[in-house]
Amino acid sequence: MTTIQPFTINVPQHEVDDLRDRLARTRWANELPAAEVAGVAATGPVREGWQYGVPLSYVQDLVRQWREDFDWRAQERRLNEFPQFTTEIDGQLIHFVHLRSSDPGATPLILTHGWPNTFVEYLGVARELSEHFHLVIPSIPGHGFSGHTGERGWDAGRVARAWAELMRRLGYQRYGVHGNDAGAIIAPLLGRVAGPDVLGVHVNQIFSFPSGDPAEFAELTPAELEYLGFLQSFVDYAIHDKAQKAQPQTLAHALADSPAGQLAWIGQLLGDALAPEDVLTIASIYWFTNTGASSARFYFENGRMEGSAEPTTFPIGLSSFANDFRPIRHFAERDHKNIVSWVEHDRGGHWAAHDAPDLLVEDIRTFFTSVR
Repeated sequence: MTTIQPFTINVPQHEVDDLRDRLARTRWANELPAAEVAGVAATGPVREGWQYGVPLSYVQDLVRQWREDFDWRAQERRLNEFPQFTTEIDGQLIHFVHLRSSDPGATPLILTHGWPNTFVEYLGVARELSEHFHLVIPSIPGHGFSGHTGERGWDAGRVARAWAELMRRLGYQRYGVHGNDAGAIIAPLLGRVAGPDVLGVHVNQIFSFPSGDPAEFAELTPAELEYLGFLQSFVDYAIHDKAQKAQPQTLAHALADSPAGQLAWIGQLLGDALAPEDVLTIASIYWFTNTGASSARFYFENGRMEGSAEPTTFPIGLSSFANDFRPIRHFAERDHKNIVSWVEHDRGGHWAAHDAPDLLVEDIRTFFTSVR
C-alpha cells in the first residue's frame, strides 16, 4: 500500500451540527472565586489566574466563539488551499501537506508539529518557507487526519522511521528536518534513523536533562544551577505529560464526549499564544477526528521507548525562545556532539511558528543554508 492519494478535508454537515449542539448544552465546571485563586502563588511557567489549571472564563469565552462565531467551513477552505495527501506506512494512515517550492533546486524539508498542535502549526509560515524549501508537513500518527493508531508501539522512534519512508516515497534523497515540542523529540530520532539522508536537524527545544551523576552539576555555572529550578517547575507544570503517559485511556472518555473538555485539555498548552481562531481550528480537528485518545497514547508509548546512549553526530541547530523550555548547553552537548547553531531569542514562546514566525523562518533558512 505505497500509493499516495490526494486528500481534501470535508467534514460531514451532521458532525458540524452535532458539535454546535453539544457546545450549546455544555455543563460548566465549578471553580474557586478569583480572590481565592489569587491567594496561591503563580510559580515557574504558571500564568496568573491559572494556578489551579485552565480557568472557567477561558473555556467559556472560547466555547461561545466556537458555537456562535467560528466558521468551520471557512477554515476547511483555508486548510484545503494547501495540497494534502495520504499514504499508508507500516499499517498506519499518514496525512501530510506537500508544498513544492517554485525553485526546483530547493532543499526538501520535513516539519513535525507538537501536541496539542496539529499540522496547522506550520501553515502560517509555509508559504514563506516554500520560497526556499520543498515542504512536507505530516500529521503524527494518532493525531488529526492521520487518524487513530490501531496497535501498540507508535512512539517517537516508530514515527521517525515512518517519516524516513515517507521522504523516500516522495523521492527525496537528501533533506532537512525540523521539529517543535513532540516534533523536537521525533526530529533527532529521524536524524539517527535516516543517517546520511539527513542534511541536518533543527529544533525549538533540545530535551537534555541531568543524568543523576553529581559530577555533572559541578561543571555548571551558578546561573545554570539556578535555572535548573525553573526547568524543574516547567516539568512539574506539564500535567498533560504525566497524565497521558500514565493513563491515556482514562482521559479519552471525557475528551471523546465533551468538546468543551477537549478544548480545555488542549488549552492548557495553547493558552493565548495562538489566536482564538487557530485554537478553535485545532480543537475542531481533534474533535472531528476523535483523536484525543490516540494522541494521548503517543505519550504512553514514548514513556516505554528505549533511547540510545550514544550521542548524535549529525549537524543540529537550536532556536530557543524566551518564554519556552530553554536547555542547558552543557547537557545538550553531552547528547549531541555536532551542535552547529545555538540561537536564543528575547521573544516568542513554545509555539514560535505562531507567535514569532519571522524569527523561526529566518533561523530555519539560515541553519539549512549553512549545512547544505
